Amino acid sequence: MLTISELRVLTGLTARTIRYYEEVGLLPGVRRRAGGRRVYGPDEVERLGFITRLKALGLALGEIKDLNAVYAIAGSTRDMLQHLDELLSRHESDLEERVTALEGLQGEIGSYRAHVAERLGGNRGEHQP
Repeated sequence: MLTISELRVLTGLTARTIRYYEEVGLLPGVRRRAGGRRVYGPDEVERLGFITRLKALGLALGEIKDLNAVYAIAGSTRDMLQHLDELLSRHESDLEERVTALEGLQGEIGSYRAHVAERLGGNRGEHQP
């Protein structure tokens, strides 16, 4: 069993984040010692790693909480994974749209910089917008 300090070092998360995940139901079933101190086992370490990976993939805490709910209701890893696949598919589509928009913006910036460079090269000393 690990203390929150040990878990913090192991996961790279802050104690505040770990407690928050517990409060919002992302880390259910945390055990406590007789004195009330939290203790964590391999299940919590694995769950925190899963949460961290999902956040890195762009999932919001609410979506991660929904995955927990699907698992709790259905009791099936398969159902949870199907829901995760749907979420990741949506995020992938959103990401593709953002990449396209950013590529367009990059092109606009490049064109405008070329325009600015042209104005700077051809109109030295003149003050024009």
